[in-house]
This record gives sequence, C-alpha cells and structure tokens, in this order.
Amino acid sequence: MTSTPLTRPVTASVTETLRVAAEVALPTLAGGVIKRRPIAMGLGGKLQVDRPAVKLLSRLRDRYDGRPLKLRVPGRSVALVLSAEDVGTLLAGAPTPFSPSTVEKRAALGHFQPHGVLISSAEHHRPRRRFTEAVLEPGRSLHELAAPFARATADEAAVLLREAGRELTWETFNVAWWRLVRTVVLGPGARDDETLTNLLERLRLDANWAYLHPRRKQLRERFHARLAEHLGRAEPGSLAASASARDDGTATDQVAHWLFAFDAAGMVTFRTLALLATHPAALERARAELPDADPAQPQQLSYLRACVLEAVRLWPTTPMILRETTEETAWGPAGTTVVVFTPFFHRDTELPYADRFEPDLWLDGRAEANPALVPFSAGPAICPGRDLVQFCTSTLLANLLRDHDFEQRTGPVLAPDRPLPATLDNFHLEFGVRPVPSRVR
Repeated sequence: MTSTPLTRPVTASVTETLRVAAEVALPTLAGGVIKRRPIAMGLGGKLQVDRPAVKLLSRLRDRYDGRPLKLRVPGRSVALVLSAEDVGTLLAGAPTPFSPSTVEKRAALGHFQPHGVLISSAEHHRPRRRFTEAVLEPGRSLHELAAPFARATADEAAVLLREAGRELTWETFNVAWWRLVRTVVLGPGARDDETLTNLLERLRLDANWAYLHPRRKQLRERFHARLAEHLGRAEPGSLAASASARDDGTATDQVAHWLFAFDAAGMVTFRTLALLATHPAALERARAELPDADPAQPQQLSYLRACVLEAVRLWPTTPMILRETTEETAWGPAGTTVVVFTPFFHRDTELPYADRFEPDLWLDGRAEANPALVPFSAGPAICPGRDLVQFCTSTLLANLLRDHDFEQRTGPVLAPDRPLPATLDNFHLEFGVRPVPSRVR
C-alpha cells in the first residue's frame, strides 16, 4: 500500500458521469490515444475541445473539494482524480497498489507489443524495466551515445532544411523526424526503412480501438520480424547495440514501445518550434545558449529542454494517465481504473501561468513543487526515456534555430500577450523558413 492516506472519494451523479464521458473521454479517444488521427486533431483544434474539459473538471473539483470522483460506469469501477496531491500519491504507488498495466492499455498496446514493460505483470515488470533503463539511461542528461546521436541529428537537420526550402510543413518534418528516430534507435542501416514504421503505424491505428478491433497477428509478426533484423545487426552507435547485448527475449516489444513513444516526441518538437517562433524573447534566450562550437557535439541546452517540457505541459501528449488497483483501496476494489486527465492539471485555471509559455517553471523549482505537472508521468513508472527524448528534441531544435528563422503561417495565434490555445493541432502547422545571414558561420 501507499504510505500516504487516500482521500475518500465521492460518487458522481449520472449526469456528471455523462458529461465527463462526453467532454473529457470522447474527444480524447476521437483524437487517437495510441496513434493521433490528423482529421480529428484538426477538428479538435478548431473546437478547442480541451477548454470545456478543463472547465468541467474545475467545477467538479470545487464542488467536491478536490476529492476523487467515482464515475457511474456499468460493470466497472472507475475513479477520476481531481487534486494535485492525489496525483502525486497515485503515481508514487506503482506498481502496487496502482499498476500502470491497465485493462485498457493491455487491450491497446497488445496489438503491437504484448510483452512491453508498460503492460507487464508484476512478475515480469521489474526485469523488463531494468532492461529498458539500462539501455535508455534515465537520470543521465547526456546518454552514453550522445555523441553519435548528436552527429546524426545535425546531419538530419541539414537534410530537413534543404528539403523544406522556404516552407516547413508537418509532412516534411515528420519524414525527417522518423529518419532520425530509426537512426538513433536502430542504426544508420534503418534510416530509410519507412516500411518498418509504416507497419507500426498500421498496428497503432488498430490499437486506437483497443479490444474493439481484432488483432492482426500476421501484420504484427511481419513488423516484429523486420524489427528483429535491425536489432540483430546491432549497429554501433545505436540503442539497438545496447539492447541486443542485454536482450531477455522481449527486446522487440520494448523497442517497439520506444518507437511508439518517439512519435509523440516529434509532435512536441514541432509544437516547441511554433512556440519559439512566436515568442521572440524565448527564442533569443534559446539561441544565447547555443555554443559556437560544432553543433554536432552533444550539449546540455538546459533552456531548450525547459522549452520542450513546457510544450508538453501546455499540450500533453498523454492526455490520460491510467492506473489499475492491484488490491482494494479507499478508491475502490481491486481492478479499479484510476484516471488522471493531464490537461486539467497542466492548465488548471488556478495556476498563474496556466495559459502562457513559461519555460522557467522547469528551471526554478516551481514545476518540481507541483506533483500534478507530469510531462513524462512520475513515480516508479515514470517514462524511462525522458532524458533521451529531451536530448534528441532539444538538439534538433538547436540545429534548426541556429541559423534560420521560422515564421508561423497557419494555425491559431500563439503570442506572448494572448492566452495560448488549449488544443494545438500540430498536423496543420506550417512555417516560413529563411536563413539568418548574421548567424551564418
């Protein structure tokens, strides 16, 4: 059990449950939980679907003094967390009594990684977590392979800028992002293997439907076989080399999850670019920390990392964090699903910085003091790739911003003197690109 006493829940009315379903759950599911749907995300951006969801949960929190809300879901025990303190308690309680392996995740992620650490039983969770941490090196700001990763990022950024010319779209960026991801994870030999990630995309689209979509065993076997070939090469300077040396027989499932997670990192990078393009003071500060040395050398880039974290706070890539109780707790019987809707806590109207771009939160201790600001989750089940993701995203941004200006041409207004939108559709953002002569070296 967790050492912190759990707040006694209250039971929602039928009307409140239906409103949570319609205004919180439905828009989140429509956007695609495992693989984002561009059309749905575009509509969500136009309707700003997260704004009414945040307002609804704010009213429920005030009405019930922040106590967890037991939703009236037929045949299920579901609790909705409404206080920052309870978020901290919940996430600290992994893997027992609050397991990250929930029935929803098992149904969804089982489509492409049935033995992934996130959905492993208690028996298998610890060894698979140790394997993942040994390869991804959480807690280390510069990965052991930071030097080859930095060189690959600089090379890919140069190719991207040539391909983009004077206009950068999501489509152009995303192709380059996946080339970089395949290089980092699997080595240069996988850089152009679009078939691999296309297979994964098809499986992830199925996974959006969880148990409502039949599993395509042959498709998954094709993906795993192709992935295993790359892992078998174990190219030096890639995560695959480290993974192969420690393989416990489930490496393909763990690596499949890393590829899946890097998709969200690409979205974050593009959104961070939009924020920096529209916030001149932040852009100037970010450029000030760029070294005059070779950009292909690994750097800490603390402010750019803070900008990335702030983009995730503003637009969480994991809008719902789920836990499942392994035993009876004050929040319900064993098997209770506990839900944290992260946009509510990240955009809480009681936060003075709720709707503005404030990277310093991640440098001055304010974010650390708030247990509900969880860009990479928190507690024992925190994302083990968080430091590697921050390194890759900040390094790519440094290479793009070093000698080029980006002007946002489409999408909602992002400005320092206006509240930032609650929902941001990255798929339809476009930027004008121009070299900055005074910065050309």
